[in-house]
Amino acid sequence: MLRNIQSLTEQEFDLVIIGGGIFAATAAWDAALRGLSVALIEKHDFASGSSANSFKFIHGGIRYLQHADIVRLRASCRERSAMLRIAPHLVQPQPVLIPTYGHGKSGKWFLGAGMLVYDLLTLGRNRGIRDKKRRIPWSSFFSRRQVLQDYPDLNPDGLTGAAMFSDAQMYNPTRLVLAFIQSAVSRGAVVANYVEAQGLLRDGDCVTGVQAFDRISQQAVEIRAKAVLNCAGPWSDWLLEQAMPQAPSASQKNVYSRDACFVIKRRFDSPRAVAVLGRTKDPDALLSRPARHLFLVPWRDYTLVGVWHVVWKQHPETVTVEEQEVQTFIDEINEAYPALQLTTADVCMWNAGLVPFGDNEEGDENLSYGKRSLFIDHKASDGIDGLVTLIGIRYTTARGDSARAVDLICRKLGHQARAQTETTPLQGGDIADFDALVQQLHQQQTLGLPYDCVEALAHNHGANATGILALAQQDAALAERLGGSRVLKAEVINAVQNEMALTLADVVFRRTDLATGGNPGKAALQQCIDLMTPLLGWDEAEQQAQMQAVLARFPQWNQQESDL
Repeated sequence: MLRNIQSLTEQEFDLVIIGGGIFAATAAWDAALRGLSVALIEKHDFASGSSANSFKFIHGGIRYLQHADIVRLRASCRERSAMLRIAPHLVQPQPVLIPTYGHGKSGKWFLGAGMLVYDLLTLGRNRGIRDKKRRIPWSSFFSRRQVLQDYPDLNPDGLTGAAMFSDAQMYNPTRLVLAFIQSAVSRGAVVANYVEAQGLLRDGDCVTGVQAFDRISQQAVEIRAKAVLNCAGPWSDWLLEQAMPQAPSASQKNVYSRDACFVIKRRFDSPRAVAVLGRTKDPDALLSRPARHLFLVPWRDYTLVGVWHVVWKQHPETVTVEEQEVQTFIDEINEAYPALQLTTADVCMWNAGLVPFGDNEEGDENLSYGKRSLFIDHKASDGIDGLVTLIGIRYTTARGDSARAVDLICRKLGHQARAQTETTPLQGGDIADFDALVQQLHQQQTLGLPYDCVEALAHNHGANATGILALAQQDAALAERLGGSRVLKAEVINAVQNEMALTLADVVFRRTDLATGGNPGKAALQQCIDLMTPLLGWDEAEQQAQMQAVLARFPQWNQQESDL
């Protein structure tokens, strides 16, 4: 991945994609596999918006059983299976316990019966998944004693046991987006971060490309194309309003939910997530438990806690989570699980992204969530041909929804080819047995790296981890780890030289694991800066600016004097 702005202007592409999140990335991979010439531009860095701030689940659709939405259930399961097939290094099963208290609709057998129905509706869920440890098992029951072995400080009063199902979890959502983009580049796509779409090129009522601005060189860029796919997520509305203010679809902004969760530096002994009952209900559920679930989910060395939803009507650039909101979240989770006794001091990172919301009245407490991605064929809605907008609803559905959008574009272009994105491995994802890959990499490397460090490399790069290890073999200094992390200095060099990382934030939040769970400390961040400075030509002022931009992303109420 080499950033070459000139290559964006040297040809007419079949398709230009605006956006750099999971929906844009999967669309680029799909279109490139079909043989289309593709360009992709992103205003900020790849996966720097909602995609970076998800709860890290690839949902199989079990919750849609409550809504009797079998179509959406099966579609979600199909997408989860696809991710487990094509990116086994970045997606793996995650078991989830749902403790049960009492009987009837709140009891274990009622809940378990629903899970059995779900299992039967998704019998083909493991088809084509080569790695046995990446296959989704059948749901099962836990006794009261087994539940308390996993979570001994759960409220035991009235506890009857638990039902357990498995979903899938992403090791690193930003690396998964990058894997799709790298795969598209391997098939000829031209991509660039920090290129902002500012308008559309038009020939009458036909879109012929994108007017863009390179934020690095501060130069205007015109990208010509036969079709444009607007995949800018919550930025899509603002782009349409700017690019074609008179169009009907540009005058009506969608309503978005700010989905928020937080990361705590506490890891329970159990490998299973646990669900507890929050304060709100699901108004759309035909069969519902007393309240919606909040989840505590093991992830790397941390626990993820969430998710909370708030209607967000401001510009997506302003998305944040304030300390008082986090305190409200903590109060709710402590009420549901009193033994946790969480405080804001436990929170080492918050994540929040925008997704389309459902229809709700002002002031509603029990909110209806968005159910499906938004597709707009601007030929039908605005009389403007050559432009399609896709605003994704869930990370899980990105591959399938982007395929539908590319189908529509191909019909407009008269292009007949199809792509097998549900079975074609991503870059680094051609892996039959992930654990065997880690063993092989660990045994072959002569750098003295610990097993967990090699495992983290394999998660982030899959089979391509050999390239990082080869870089470290050439220069032993690059085999050193940053601070007390598992991140090698070689990963920083690779991120700048081969993965279009242009800022410190790009490296620590989106190319490596260094700061994805919390502040790694100023010393580790300074090591990154020292490695990047010769490659990017930063002066002292720029180095300080890069450091401050990263520190500002962490919860300020937890910052220590040494980190500021």
